[in-house]
Amino acid sequence: MKASIERSALLKAMSRAQSVVERRNTIPILANVLIEAEGETVNFRATDLDIEVIDKCPALVEQAGATTVPAHMLHEIVRKLPDGAMVELLDDGASGRMEITAGRSHFSLATLPREDFPVMASSEYECNFAAKAPVLRRLFDKAKFAISTEETRYYLNGVYMHAAQGAEGLLLRCVATDGHRLARIDTDLPVGAEELPGVIVPRKTVGELGKLLGDDEASIAVSVSETKIRFATPEITLTSKVIDGTFPDYTRVIPTNNTKRLEVDAAEFAQAVDRVSTVSSERSRAVKLSLDEDRLVLSVNAPDSGAAEEELAVAYGDEHLEIGFNAKYLLEIANQVDRENAVFMFNSSGDPTLMREGNDDSAIYVVMPMRV
Repeated sequence: MKASIERSALLKAMSRAQSVVERRNTIPILANVLIEAEGETVNFRATDLDIEVIDKCPALVEQAGATTVPAHMLHEIVRKLPDGAMVELLDDGASGRMEITAGRSHFSLATLPREDFPVMASSEYECNFAAKAPVLRRLFDKAKFAISTEETRYYLNGVYMHAAQGAEGLLLRCVATDGHRLARIDTDLPVGAEELPGVIVPRKTVGELGKLLGDDEASIAVSVSETKIRFATPEITLTSKVIDGTFPDYTRVIPTNNTKRLEVDAAEFAQAVDRVSTVSSERSRAVKLSLDEDRLVLSVNAPDSGAAEEELAVAYGDEHLEIGFNAKYLLEIANQVDRENAVFMFNSSGDPTLMREGNDDSAIYVVMPMRV
């Protein structure tokens, strides 16, 4: 194999590949990236057996071929090369080494046979549709903060994507919850997604997907089966296993009878929560909301470290209410608001609270209260 690639294109491909590769591996080949040169492109393929990413890179290929080299090592080498450099990759197939040359820099990396590299079996995808990158980015970015990190509740360790029945027909919906807070994000159902099976996209895949969705003009081809999901652009293909489990019936958690309505400037609210929670002890991080007509007082009382209080002018016309929340959860939810105002719907100090952006029901959040 002999190919020359521009350094910035190679760095982009390698940074995506190495982020999939786990740093600790019991199987040596999984620490490597598979490099395949053919025609006018070089493909970089990396996997951790659950996720596989393939990145196509334009290149000057003098001799087709394939080999595998340590992903993190190659990424570090390319990262440290000068911008604008042309990088030559050369593997003669016999020495067990790949030579990397750029200007006066020369490196030699140990290779492992390409035959040992595990390629994710392609499955039959029963549902195929396309969606614009900003649409998918909004669905996953707004939901991912609520993904559970508890390994025992593995079925909550991802974002549940499915076609759901809305007021005006079917919607494409993403839901995540960890039992303390929940995010439910909707968008119009793309053509072809009517038969979408409900799948749980794992946390790591959601993180990797963010790197695919940076280009606002890109159209992403999404393919879904019972066991796998694939996101593809002309340059990158990300394939992942989905979590083998049943996502709980989240609709039972979303309150429908909350009538006490608070409207507040989202940015002001987030900053105020951040300020008063400075004095709270890490363990509880509880912040109390005291509501009276058009007035909200945020307070924290941490006996061992101090107390804090801040008052905000809000729109609220119901009876006096005191309710406590984990400050971190409140902040994360407030930070999801793209519009100016956040609307909170309360019932009582012991019931889940609903939050949405203005009157928009396409993104709603639920947070459980705390005793304060």
